[in-house]
Amino acid sequence: MKSIGIKTPPSGIANTLDECIEIANNIEFPLIIRPAFTLGGTGGGIAYNKEEFETICKAGLAASLTSQVLVEKSLLGWKEYELEVMRDLADNVVIICSIENIDPMGVHTGDSITVAPAQTLTDKEYQRLRDYSIAIIREIGVECGGSNVQFAVNPQDGEVMVIEMNPRVSRSSALASKATGFPIAKMAAKLSIGYSLDQIPNDITKKTPASFEPSIDYVVTKIPRFAFEKFPGSQAILTTQMKSVGESMAVGRTFQESFQKAVRSLECGYSGWGCAQVKELEREWEELKYSLRVPNPDRIHAIYAAMKKGMKVDDIHELSFIDKWFLTQLKELVDVEQFLLVRSLSDLTKSDFYEVKRRGFSDKQIAFATKSTEKEVRSKRLSLGVTPAYKRVDTCAAEFEANTPYMYSSYDFECESAPTQRRKVLILGGGPNRIGQGIEFDYCCCHTSFALQEAGYETIMMNSNPETVSTDYDTSDRLYFEPLTIEDVINIIDLERPDGIIVQFGGQTPLKLALPIQHYLDEHKPKCASGAGLVRIWGTSPDSIDAAEDRERFNAILKELNIDQPKGGIAKSDSDAIAIAADIGYPVVVRPSYVLGGRAMEIVYSDEKLVKYLENAVEVDPERPVLIDRYLSDAIEIDVDALADSQGNVVIGGIMEHIEQAGVHSGDSACMIPTQTVPASCLDTIRLWTTKLAKRLNVCGLMNCQYAITVSREVYLLEANPRASRTVPFVSKAIGHPLAKYASLVMSGKSLHELYFTKEVIPKYVSVKEAVLPFEKFQGCDVLLGPEMRSTGEVMGIDPDFAIAFAKAQIAAGHKLPLSGTVFLSLNDLTKPHLERIARAFLALDFSIVSTSGTAHVLELAKIPVERVLKVHEGRPHPGDMLANGQIQLMVITSSGDALDQIDGMKLRRMGLAYKVPVITTVPGALATAAAIKSLKSSPVKMIALQDLFDVEVKTEGSKDLQSASSSL
Repeated sequence: MKSIGIKTPPSGIANTLDECIEIANNIEFPLIIRPAFTLGGTGGGIAYNKEEFETICKAGLAASLTSQVLVEKSLLGWKEYELEVMRDLADNVVIICSIENIDPMGVHTGDSITVAPAQTLTDKEYQRLRDYSIAIIREIGVECGGSNVQFAVNPQDGEVMVIEMNPRVSRSSALASKATGFPIAKMAAKLSIGYSLDQIPNDITKKTPASFEPSIDYVVTKIPRFAFEKFPGSQAILTTQMKSVGESMAVGRTFQESFQKAVRSLECGYSGWGCAQVKELEREWEELKYSLRVPNPDRIHAIYAAMKKGMKVDDIHELSFIDKWFLTQLKELVDVEQFLLVRSLSDLTKSDFYEVKRRGFSDKQIAFATKSTEKEVRSKRLSLGVTPAYKRVDTCAAEFEANTPYMYSSYDFECESAPTQRRKVLILGGGPNRIGQGIEFDYCCCHTSFALQEAGYETIMMNSNPETVSTDYDTSDRLYFEPLTIEDVINIIDLERPDGIIVQFGGQTPLKLALPIQHYLDEHKPKCASGAGLVRIWGTSPDSIDAAEDRERFNAILKELNIDQPKGGIAKSDSDAIAIAADIGYPVVVRPSYVLGGRAMEIVYSDEKLVKYLENAVEVDPERPVLIDRYLSDAIEIDVDALADSQGNVVIGGIMEHIEQAGVHSGDSACMIPTQTVPASCLDTIRLWTTKLAKRLNVCGLMNCQYAITVSREVYLLEANPRASRTVPFVSKAIGHPLAKYASLVMSGKSLHELYFTKEVIPKYVSVKEAVLPFEKFQGCDVLLGPEMRSTGEVMGIDPDFAIAFAKAQIAAGHKLPLSGTVFLSLNDLTKPHLERIARAFLALDFSIVSTSGTAHVLELAKIPVERVLKVHEGRPHPGDMLANGQIQLMVITSSGDALDQIDGMKLRRMGLAYKVPVITTVPGALATAAAIKSLKSSPVKMIALQDLFDVEVKTEGSKDLQSASSSL
């Protein structure tokens, strides 16, 4: 950067810890450590002292593919900006979008609230960053394509430093694409094959070329979503290492409007910013000041609490370094709330409503402030004629007409929506990604749109997630980038009046809206714009969905159908819970009702642990009961995806066998199709029960069932969900049939016979799904798998041989399986009966075995050679020393769960993670890993294209693109 006169922070590049320390001696603390060739700041962080510095540097060097880190001076408190830049081979350069981080430097941009376009730059400052970006993309040598340039600006004197330049599309590219309507990745692909920017037409205006820089007359706000509650022991502090699991985006005419919409899009229990009893209001001043000073997921709510308690904007700025312009905007929202709090609903005039709604306040917030109900607020608002207008994202600030209906709501006077009178379907997306509800559901929404477009319907997508394909403007005929709340959905129903509404594919988000939507439709009976009757929810009825979710109703149905389930009960108080657990017998599985992703689910072994769970994890009352079930030890868990039509036909899509035992959340467990160890009699029972249940619940579309099979071959139904599950994409790819497309057509009235899908497909090869877990991002949490889901993604391996398919999945998930060396075995008493089998499997592969006293004693009794090593609390050398010295290549540790294991065991498991040594925490996982290593040693891994596994035939014109597939192996 020096050659083009642009400053960078004082820094140095290091390949060893000694080199890191040498660089640090010449720069003042705090220091930023950035590993090379990692995404999301993995392995990096902020070091405030030498001890922290060495720890982060070690992690960074290990995380980097090239064992290289950048050590640089921290610019904490400076303002951060990003510019998305594109260049073509003719040296045309355009700035797509400027993005400003509300959080100052020190927070990864993926974890910061960001706003586009930048709000606090003067025109002169913006032009300077623009010129720098163009000079940088030319100097770095990006001949064509997109780049992301990040700047820090000193708020005191305006000094600019370039922080980072990514010569590729980045996470921010997706946000910039959605914010402007300019598809950066698509344009970059065209540039790479020789097009210039002036030769590519703008998809949205159809008149301007891509060389026209986007200009926007609205504000976009992105807010990240976090899941620290899933990782106990980790600190909810934000640094340069990204920890968010998803994000919401909202569009409004002003910052205040888009910010409030983004807050309610997060689906974290808030209907906007303020007008709620936030927990931060109960904090003491010192605690509140800490929350303002130290970046954390809830800092924005701490700002609200501080303002409500009377803290001045200047004082909040001094603590947080957040720009005063943003704080002043937020203070205005607090003032509007105060205006509402001293009025009743009847006092509000039409003008008042417009002023409040233009600042992004939801009906629910207004109801809170005026001590009324959301329904009353809506009724009053409509009686005054206050309705949202929908504006189009046009890339050119209304200079040219937008031909693509990509829309957002605002309380303006001119509506640009122009709804049609075609047959149409409203598809409700899944909102921001989170653990338990991610891109698997977005896959289903996209396939639904594609299939229904092909069938002649106009498809309308409603979602708030900028990371997903469903919010691409060309995935559906019409896109509404809106929060998924009952208010916003009803607004669009009233405007579009679709033939059908699909709630099955977006996970828990639209399912929670199903009953309120049905109540609205029953009360108001809106007519379809196409003239084909009344607007209705397609597919399985909301009542059937509720019957499967409501434990008491569901139990009655299972009793009627003679379907067995583990003994259990519903606790509406603490005393209920203890009595039910005593009746069932420990261990028991406890969890709140109506959850996705196993939130707050736990296996409990005693009254003492149950009481602790009830005190810390959940509040139990009649409105929020807790479910308590018998825990089935050593059981095999089974997942089933099935498809049913309105005529009562049911077809099994796939039966998956979990590799980890029952008790590990299905989203965290590896699983395989077809099953490998399940007896035919058990499979017959599963098929029969699934079919009976689908018919009894009148399922129309997809249904997922989970079963457990005990050692004595008893089958129990664990749960059933009459909706798309997170396994639908995996099953679809494994069997070669697009289940989500089939399900959407079934909902539109087609039968499974018409879709030529009438029997279960059992492939002749094995597909293995493996979870990707983010433990390395969350220091202080254990890596054990349990009933609460923690994975943030998944991968898939396919091969005729199960062991190779499993190995492919492990490699894809980032686990480097060793082919030789030493394995550390430490099994608890419950799993020791499996110890000999695991040990002999690794001995046969020429591995040496190291164990602590208890495990070693059992191995010695079985005449298995083992090297004893001290436990961590017994002295040294211990397994941690051997890990640090590279003497252990694989670890198998099953937790005892006692106090010692929570210290020593967790320390070892975290060390294994830090040194990139595979840590296996279940018996089935250990056996599968041994089989995978054996196969890798004996035969090379062969790549197989997915298309080569299927004979693809296009059936009739009516089912174009719906493939019928059979295994070609």
